Amino acid sequence: MGLRKALGICGVLVITLAVEDTLARAGFDKITTPPSGAASPAHCTAQHDVGRMVLAVTNMGSFGNGFAQAGSTDFFTGDVVQSCEYPKSSRTSYLFAAAIWIGAVLGRDTLVSVGADGWRYIREFNPDEPPLGYMKRRSNIDPSRPEFEGAVSEQDLISVYYDTCVTCTGVGSDFIEGRGHRPLNLEVTEKSYAWSYTYAQDFVLFDFGIRNLGQERLRRVYMGIYVDADIWAQALGEGGAQDDLCGFREKQPALYMKPPCPRDSDVVNIAWTVDNDGDLDHPGMTVPNVTATRIVRTPSDSLEVSFNWWVSNQSAALDFGPQTRRGYRDFGTGGTGTPEGDRNKFYILSNKEFDYDQPRVATIDALDTLWLPPPADRARVWATGLDTRYVLSFGPFDIEPGQTLPISLAYVAGMNFHRTLANFDNLPDDPDSWYNGVSFDSLGSNATWADWIYDNPGVDTDSDGYSGEYTLCNIGNDSAWLCDTSLDTTADPDTIVIACHWQYEQVDTIWRKGDGIPDFRGATPPPSPSTYTYRGQRGMRVEPGIGSIRLIWNGVLSENTPDVFSRKYDFEGYRVWIGRDDRSSSYNLTASYDIEDYIRLEYNSVTKAWELNTSPFTLAQLRCRYADSCGDTSWHPGNYTRIRPLVVPGANPGDEPFVCYFEPQDFNRYILANDPVNANTPIRKVYPNAPKPPLLNPDSIKVYFPDGQDTLYLTKEGFVKYYEYELTLDDLLPTIPYWITVTAFDYGSPESGLESLETSPTMMPLITYALPSTEKVATDQLDVFVYPNPYRIDEDYRERGFEARGEMQKDVDRTRRVHFANLPPRCTITIFSLDGDLVREIVHNVSSADPLSNHDSWDLITHNFQQAVSGLYYWTVEDESGRIQMGKLAIIL
Repeated sequence: MGLRKALGICGVLVITLAVEDTLARAGFDKITTPPSGAASPAHCTAQHDVGRMVLAVTNMGSFGNGFAQAGSTDFFTGDVVQSCEYPKSSRTSYLFAAAIWIGAVLGRDTLVSVGADGWRYIREFNPDEPPLGYMKRRSNIDPSRPEFEGAVSEQDLISVYYDTCVTCTGVGSDFIEGRGHRPLNLEVTEKSYAWSYTYAQDFVLFDFGIRNLGQERLRRVYMGIYVDADIWAQALGEGGAQDDLCGFREKQPALYMKPPCPRDSDVVNIAWTVDNDGDLDHPGMTVPNVTATRIVRTPSDSLEVSFNWWVSNQSAALDFGPQTRRGYRDFGTGGTGTPEGDRNKFYILSNKEFDYDQPRVATIDALDTLWLPPPADRARVWATGLDTRYVLSFGPFDIEPGQTLPISLAYVAGMNFHRTLANFDNLPDDPDSWYNGVSFDSLGSNATWADWIYDNPGVDTDSDGYSGEYTLCNIGNDSAWLCDTSLDTTADPDTIVIACHWQYEQVDTIWRKGDGIPDFRGATPPPSPSTYTYRGQRGMRVEPGIGSIRLIWNGVLSENTPDVFSRKYDFEGYRVWIGRDDRSSSYNLTASYDIEDYIRLEYNSVTKAWELNTSPFTLAQLRCRYADSCGDTSWHPGNYTRIRPLVVPGANPGDEPFVCYFEPQDFNRYILANDPVNANTPIRKVYPNAPKPPLLNPDSIKVYFPDGQDTLYLTKEGFVKYYEYELTLDDLLPTIPYWITVTAFDYGSPESGLESLETSPTMMPLITYALPSTEKVATDQLDVFVYPNPYRIDEDYRERGFEARGEMQKDVDRTRRVHFANLPPRCTITIFSLDGDLVREIVHNVSSADPLSNHDSWDLITHNFQQAVSGLYYWTVEDESGRIQMGKLAIIL
């Protein structure tokens, strides 16, 4: 793959050296054509795409799609997977591929099994044969769906694979030892988890169970993650390998520690990779972000961690990786970078070495007492970025026969690492200034949240009395220096022990870590109506018309599901979003509804600040608490502001008064359009007079209803009438598609510092046109029509936003579209030339419940995969009954 990679380093001299490096890489390049093999494992590839980071995962010990033997098609959806796109729909790639490496001593042999080695075609982990080896998927989004059972996150992917197949495709040989693959007899169960929530959308958590299937103890076991990033924007063409930089960051300032608490540092232990300058000189095609690997669970707290990076090359002089003077290793290749063979991979996994960051290569000189100096003629090139790979590893531990050890990792991303293009000029000579010009804040915060989701801070999961690590933050003045005196009679002679400490007026407990028992749980917004289904029917539906779309949704789950983290019913409201394509940036808020409630901000006389410490209150709750009576309608929280707060006298003489004021939680758009006089939202209830059912479980409603009362509470489809909402969107263009969705949001958690959480607008939207529905077409016998007709290249459809929205990286010849509207749900579209030659046949077979059942399109590509030419064409549409409609179509290119 060497020559396919674009050179991303500026400067004539550097480009010349990079070309020399690339041309000499054949032996260690990323070979993507597998050799033939005997076995047929059930290889699968799927992607996590609910969050802001889209990440491909395989069932063969790798993630990213660079090593995938199943190709780049999602096993569950059939969509093309992205290796690692960040942010979602940005058409950027932050990972070529990553793979697990596991090394151990088995008997007298030192062996390593790898998901991939990254340069030769070696794939030593494989699933079982079909169907046993297939990947599984679970999701906690919709309790009514079968994949909800046992789900941990919004998107679980589960695989089991082994290193025991010695005849499988890709199982290579160890040319250093002169032998074939020797397995460690491992079974690896891999579970990966992803979420869409704001605090968890930038990482994927991996949970591994490593089981010893053999009869002998595995000694000195080490596990590592091999990562080769190759960061690039797809619009720039293939490439991105030749300008990567990597490094290791042990600690990151704790951004959640707010003043006056001291901002201590969290131990994050993240190995990171970035594009050297973020391509900030290419507007619209930049890659300014960072991705990293973090270890979140190991079998023991006392394990050794190693971080090693290198640049592979067939030429020994160009194959480089940092090595210490005392730990120099001869890899048997003549170079100091690529660890060929099991013995050298095991050394990389276990050497306890923390390589200096790549941007600092040029600062290691001949007098350095720890590190061997890099070749002077190459150091400046390596310090400004090349095709870098790293391994983050830990160990040792032993695995007894039949024993399974748990290990958890996170692949984390962070926004806006690069801030200015000029900062790159600091490399290679002034790396300290370069570091001052980049930002690890987003990455560090996301890495901390990955750890917190794995193990919730302050939560005693196993009820043993230990809830984790915390910091006592003094938010008052030191009141006294107190000393306690005790007698230690166990000492000889008896010893008086004096222990002194400051006693503070007021302290705040800040939980930093959990109890060490995995939770894999976080705060969640209410379930989105867009994901709710009942008996195979979606709870969110559309009824399109000419120039308008009626949106209907059911909120029974949204309003009656407690947060899995706080166990509170924290539903706040809905937001309706509409977009022109699937990118999150394309969605616009068109309407909202939220319940009437208010937050209370309390004055802290010690910190001299206003604080939010409790969940919102309804108007009725506030009146019962602060008005003369619960029925006092003259009392309103809006009368008390920051400059005119509510003052409640203390319970006892001399006590400080309680001072607070109130603000609306969200916008309090709670008067539905069913009240045309006072409405403050266009959303309305479909059944405004329907009673609220006397239970909360929507899947068991019929069980509890008296005979004959089903229709009182339920629609004919089985949805609960009380929770049916609707919104009509008018003045829409009938000939362009719209992406429409309803999100649900909560009021957050002031106790834990979480802001309001909202489901993602990009999750399961409905796509439709403002055209007559399939039912309307059938009832009124509406004719099929084609647009634009004629199709004219000089109309600039692409530039005007009618074509290729979200697909601007594609060639213009592959984004043209002619649309067919008023179609029956099942029909065949046929296009002919004037001479009667078949140009293209399109089978339209869509469920009538699908909003797109009345529409299809032709991409102007013939059945011979050629671009259609200018001219006049005939089209026919034949439905299931044999009815045929005909028309003409002109194309002017």
